[in-house]
Amino acid sequence: MERRVSFLRLCLLLCFTFTSFNVTSEVITSAPSPIEKLSPELRQLLSQEMMSLQTGMAAIIPAYVSGDWHEISHIALKMKHSYILKQALRQSQKHELHSNLPPSFLKLDQQFHYQAGMLSHAADMKKPELVGFYFSELTRSCVACHSQFAQHRFPALKSKEDTDHQH
Repeated sequence: MERRVSFLRLCLLLCFTFTSFNVTSEVITSAPSPIEKLSPELRQLLSQEMMSLQTGMAAIIPAYVSGDWHEISHIALKMKHSYILKQALRQSQKHELHSNLPPSFLKLDQQFHYQAGMLSHAADMKKPELVGFYFSELTRSCVACHSQFAQHRFPALKSKEDTDHQH
């Protein structure tokens, strides 16, 4: 029971974090991230996908605490199949993505979508402990990606090394 209460607290914290997210906050950094180097059109597509994923993550919390396994599975499958690289992109846009985004970004993206599929499967099996585990893994993937590639949007995720190391 104590584990569920702790997880519920984490979920509520994440929910408040997601709902208070300020899309327009920006911080000037010395070197632009690979994301910032993308064309405005591609950045807009990526932003739309991130907002959809954020909405999905926030919607999972009330479904989880009420045991709505079908809803969790449905949301997680939508997240699994939302690859930006699988959208109907022009060939030139695909080339831009592959030439500007490092393999580590693509690996994190692939990992996130795999975990979303596992979350869907756990929900289908009605396994609350696995649902909690994969939701936590999805959240960890978000933080890892944002820490590496979106510090311009999430300055609080800068590591101590990043803030101590200045030129």
